[in-house]
Amino acid sequence: MTVQKFRKLSILVAAYNEEDSLYGCVERVLRAPLPGELEREVIIVDDGSTDGTREVMDELAAMHPGLVKLLAHERNRGKGAAVRTAVAAMTGDLAIIQDADLEYDPREYGRLLMPIMDGRAEVVFGSRFAGAERKVLFFWHALFNRFITGASNLLNDTNWTDMLTCYKAFTGEALRTMPLVSNGFGIEPELAAKCALNKFRLFEVPISYNGRRYDEGKKIRWTDSIAILWAILRFRFSSNYSDPGKVTLDAIEQAPRFNEWMYRNVRPFLGDRVAELGCGRGNMSNYFRRHKQVLLTDYRDDYLDPLRERWGHIRRLQFAKLDMTLREDYTVLTRYAPESVVFLNVLEHIEDDRAVLRHLFDHVPSGCRLVVLVPFGMAYYSDFDRELGHFRRYSKGELDGKMREAGFEVVHQHYFNKAGKLAWFVANKVGRQKRITPFQLRVYNFLTPLFKVWDKVVPGTGLSTIVVCRRP
Repeated sequence: MTVQKFRKLSILVAAYNEEDSLYGCVERVLRAPLPGELEREVIIVDDGSTDGTREVMDELAAMHPGLVKLLAHERNRGKGAAVRTAVAAMTGDLAIIQDADLEYDPREYGRLLMPIMDGRAEVVFGSRFAGAERKVLFFWHALFNRFITGASNLLNDTNWTDMLTCYKAFTGEALRTMPLVSNGFGIEPELAAKCALNKFRLFEVPISYNGRRYDEGKKIRWTDSIAILWAILRFRFSSNYSDPGKVTLDAIEQAPRFNEWMYRNVRPFLGDRVAELGCGRGNMSNYFRRHKQVLLTDYRDDYLDPLRERWGHIRRLQFAKLDMTLREDYTVLTRYAPESVVFLNVLEHIEDDRAVLRHLFDHVPSGCRLVVLVPFGMAYYSDFDRELGHFRRYSKGELDGKMREAGFEVVHQHYFNKAGKLAWFVANKVGRQKRITPFQLRVYNFLTPLFKVWDKVVPGTGLSTIVVCRRP
């Protein structure tokens, strides 16, 4: 498990007509003890208030220059819009959402942050119903909350006790990863759904709660339940929950037959001691890990940490961070001395692919094989390639030539997934699709036996090419 040293906490405050409570709330936020040596910044977004909220904000900023940042909407757009504005402005590597009232106690920040700071979680919800003391108020409000939380849990396969809680803590990376779109209270089910879809490590901790009455300024109403229920349904089935590359990796999980077919195409060249570069979410690592010794690498901790949790107990597996654009990271391969290095659908994401091959030549032992699968045919380059961060689709002989240029001997090349060319052309060149969906991959998975036959009997090129080379 990677334990990161965090430096700054961004506290995101959405304020709408909170002139009576905002000053006291922010003063508590600024006095709240923080774990470790965390700095803090408070970002207040005035969501089109019509009372004296803006004057209170100006007073707070004057009293605490550099600590309190002010942003404003010209008109009231809703809590979600205010949160999105604050997220865009934050500079912290940790974040907490804080309502501008006095219902939640900032002295509990440490409790919220600890599962993240010790490396167990990327997202923490503070639950008002998980055992902490709380003010007794509103039976119907509590019943509504449990119903909404249950509906969210049912669709997202989670077990939160309080999905609608204000107190939500995130790593900055996790929060920025999610493309948020909600304006109103739909931000709460949107965050719950997108955290689940991203497969973040989720924790819940008990918090205290001093609820307001409606005559004291409480804003959520029973009429908001319809919009919230719609948001639960809408965001559960949205593919707009992360960057296109991550969404695609998740969708590929829906095609185990296709993944196994890809693995069987490269397995004869791997041997016993394998290193995978760019393991991502582990779709192909699930097959590579069956070899006698395996090193799994990626440049993203949010990919490696879940794999460590799943497979860290398997003694034949090792894990390492490796950024293929940094020469110094390749020393892990020198120490490991692999029999083969495999990377599938990775090289096209790197602008200077020649440098990658040179670094590999300098750091793998003699006799080591590179087993590489890349997309083939620039005629098929599409908006989807661009969204995925592909710098190129390879032309005939291009990868072979670059391998030889780096000093390797090319020992094998064949085309893969010939039938996929038609599907790719229709969906991405004609249909201009920018994201792949789990449903499409399930269809692809169903048709994989047909595609296998097609590859054997139909001549010509494929959607991908597999090239194997060897270091002399």
